[in-house]
Amino acid sequence: MATDRGQVRNGEVSHWFAEPPAPRPRLPGDRDADVCIVGAGYTGLWTAYYLKRADPSLRIAVLESRFAGYGASGRNGGWLSGLVPGDRAGLARQYGAQRVVAWQRALNDAVDEVIAVAAREGIDAGIVKGGTLEIARNPAQAARLAAAFDDELRWGNDGVTRLTGDQAAQRIRFDGMLSAYHTPHCARIQPARLARGLADVVERLGVDVYEQSAVTGIAAGRADTAHGTVRAGTVLRATEGFTARMRGLRRRWLPMNSSMIATEPIPERIWDEIGWEGRETAGDTAHGFFYAQRTVDDRIAIGGRSVPYRYASRTDVDGRVPSRTIARLTEVLHAILPQVRDVPVAHGWCGVLAVPRDWSAGVGLDRSTGLGWAGGYVGHGVTAANLAGRTLADLVLRHDTDRTALPWVGHRAGDWEPEPLRWLGVRGLYTAYQLADRHEAHGRAATSPLAVLADRIAGRPH
Repeated sequence: MATDRGQVRNGEVSHWFAEPPAPRPRLPGDRDADVCIVGAGYTGLWTAYYLKRADPSLRIAVLESRFAGYGASGRNGGWLSGLVPGDRAGLARQYGAQRVVAWQRALNDAVDEVIAVAAREGIDAGIVKGGTLEIARNPAQAARLAAAFDDELRWGNDGVTRLTGDQAAQRIRFDGMLSAYHTPHCARIQPARLARGLADVVERLGVDVYEQSAVTGIAAGRADTAHGTVRAGTVLRATEGFTARMRGLRRRWLPMNSSMIATEPIPERIWDEIGWEGRETAGDTAHGFFYAQRTVDDRIAIGGRSVPYRYASRTDVDGRVPSRTIARLTEVLHAILPQVRDVPVAHGWCGVLAVPRDWSAGVGLDRSTGLGWAGGYVGHGVTAANLAGRTLADLVLRHDTDRTALPWVGHRAGDWEPEPLRWLGVRGLYTAYQLADRHEAHGRAATSPLAVLADRIAGRPH
């Protein structure tokens, strides 16, 4: 049966929510707290979790504009991965290579930390630690993949394995694979279950989670909403892709859009043709890359960046995407897995992630004002948010740890350019990447000069 595009669910936050959950009550007026956290995604919830576990006497309030997991935490590709949210080479030049290696290893360890907490707290997030299969389907991609493999070893990613196309096909039978590598430092998850489960856990610990409470302003000692103000000695911003909505922060981080589709459940006979028994996450080294997983209920969820940026840092409306985005991602899916060409697409959606000007995340706390922040994860935030939450907790509690010495602590990038330069730059960047992928698909052995130039102009790691 061919896909009936008219029947595809569009938006409705994401496929990971069967339906939007009933929200918790809003802030009921002015409140005092020791710590106020703005944002009930992974970063905010992990920070609340580790603070409350370390000091149960702390009065912690979390403010969320919609509901826990509404943003990227409930819409992402479900990669609990050790991928670094930053430019390792650039940060090594600033802070030293050993600190970057320590950061990479801390992120790898954080994968197991999330798995352990989920087990301890009874959060069923559909976790399977199958690692990631990174593939190449043309000579230029294969050259980049070989360089990326060497980089993984250089930065402390032990256990990464190089594979031929035939060896990779024993795991997942993607069409046209030339080569691949496998890293063990990733687990497949159902992301909304993790976010909602964390929210329930922190509430049980005594944290006040106020949903439907959009913060209109943050200042030293306070976070303001239309329903009241939370006054606290420490106010932590965990707003990721929605940061541009905050006063004075419109150009701090770029809200980058990433889109996904999910198929209907795939019959067992087709899974027999595909493989994928290990539930690895999977992606490629194209410039307009894909990322995918085999879901808990045996669908394929696959994502990429079709409409990467909206003018003036606008964000989506409940995850709705243009129909052309669903069509484009469906084409990508059918190109890499023609076995599912007759399986209908069930759902399309998008989410917004935060990109600093230097493509490197940061964590920090200004002790003079009590204002802290974490984010800018450039699409690699599922695991990084856990490490950021533990790091923020250390900073708030004035604990000097190995985490507080990592190179992203205190790191800040400059602001993005004003409009229309911001829009023109991002649109030009991704147009160049699309052209580069077409160029390379015709057999070019090395990376297209268009992509090299685009990376240099954007300041993007490559």
